Amino acid sequence: MTDTVEATADTLPLDKLARIYIKMRMAMQEKQKEMDAIKEQQQEEKNAMKDVLVAMGSKSSRTDYGTVTLKQTTRYYTQDFESFKKFVIEHDAVDLLEARIAQRNMAQFLKDNPNTVPPGLNSMTELDITVTKPSAK
Repeated sequence: MTDTVEATADTLPLDKLARIYIKMRMAMQEKQKEMDAIKEQQQEEKNAMKDVLVAMGSKSSRTDYGTVTLKQTTRYYTQDFESFKKFVIEHDAVDLLEARIAQRNMAQFLKDNPNTVPPGLNSMTELDITVTKPSAK
């Protein structure tokens, strides 16, 4: 039997399933290293294309392999989130924030306030598996 055989709880013991899982995780880590190297090379190509378009004074250029377009993106951030929160409240500008719940903070709030649940709050709890390598003996 090989490690790539489809396994179910009925056919393989847990230690063998764990070994297969660890091997898969290690393979994924290796593939991720390869992907990271390709992404780094791709970024170098993007930088070179950006330099060419800037030197040409152009925002785009058509090539045989596709149109290369230079676009400007602005990202906003704050170094003082407490002051920013006060600003948002003062200007009733909640839409300046992304709609995402801080998971740990919400769990703690619900634990501390079991009778207070924000309107529209939903939750989903699921079981997951974590496999750690055995410690060295």
